[in-house]
Amino acid sequence: MNVYVVGKGAVGTYLGDLLRSIGVNVAYAPRLLEEVTPYDADVAIVAVKAYDTASAIATLRAAIKFPEKCVFLCPQNGVGNEEQLIAAFGADSVVAASLTVPVARDRDGNAIATKDGVLAVAPTGATAFNWLVATFASTGLSVKVVEDWHALKWSKLALNVVANASCAILNVLPNRLVHFDKVFTLEIRMLREVRAVMRAMNVRPIDLPRYPVRALLGVATMPTPVACGILASRIAGGRGTKPPSLLLDLRSGKPETEVSVLNGAVAAAGMEQRLATPVNAVYARVLDAIAHMPQLWAKYRERPEALESEVEAEMRRQRALARGV
Repeated sequence: MNVYVVGKGAVGTYLGDLLRSIGVNVAYAPRLLEEVTPYDADVAIVAVKAYDTASAIATLRAAIKFPEKCVFLCPQNGVGNEEQLIAAFGADSVVAASLTVPVARDRDGNAIATKDGVLAVAPTGATAFNWLVATFASTGLSVKVVEDWHALKWSKLALNVVANASCAILNVLPNRLVHFDKVFTLEIRMLREVRAVMRAMNVRPIDLPRYPVRALLGVATMPTPVACGILASRIAGGRGTKPPSLLLDLRSGKPETEVSVLNGAVAAAGMEQRLATPVNAVYARVLDAIAHMPQLWAKYRERPEALESEVEAEMRRQRALARGV
């Protein structure tokens, strides 16, 4: 079997190393499009950040000799990546995926799994791809097959948005975020928006191995003080001192983040469904502005009141729009 990986970060190298361990031929895409050479791939893994999906597709178009016989696996975070791959290669060739294995790098730059987890896969078309599931399972990685790929990706999104954008905007770790009472209340409201959007789109949340997504969204239905207490306890105990992905992006000085396919996707879907999503809209807008103009970060670092006022202003704006004012 020949596998082509676009993205040589932690996830791409982790999956590539697993496949190599069972004798699979694995090739990695070069960084520059002009350096791409044709490759006869059976599987292509798209392991880039969501904002690089379009460039990854350009690489795949140049690299994959016979795209009609290649399976395109998408373990990326957020929603919208599969749709781009489907437009490029067809639904019957794309498999949505979600990796619940926390992956880090050791001192030598090698990708290592920090905990046990699962690769959940869901074909976007009619083909089951049992051979692909069997291949990953033979590496020792647990594999779960999910029927509804929209449910898979939105359920993973529900996990990814918790204590992520808010921590990045405020430049704090999750264990500190839980002590900002008003901002942490926004996390509950943000989850309520996610739940409402999913319900409006008829997307049912599913539990992922080690991650009870349905219980998480159920917390959002509880009275706010109770919900805050439960969520704070889970965050502090689970990833209290671990910088979330969006904060890592800002601290590394990246001009783009994945907020558009996380909170931004919720806000966009809310507009389509005519639902108010002020918290997600503000998280997406403010974080994107900071990424493009880092000097704006000073307005929000350790200043929860600045973020709170942004959400209040957005709520007023959305209420006015709803009234047609």
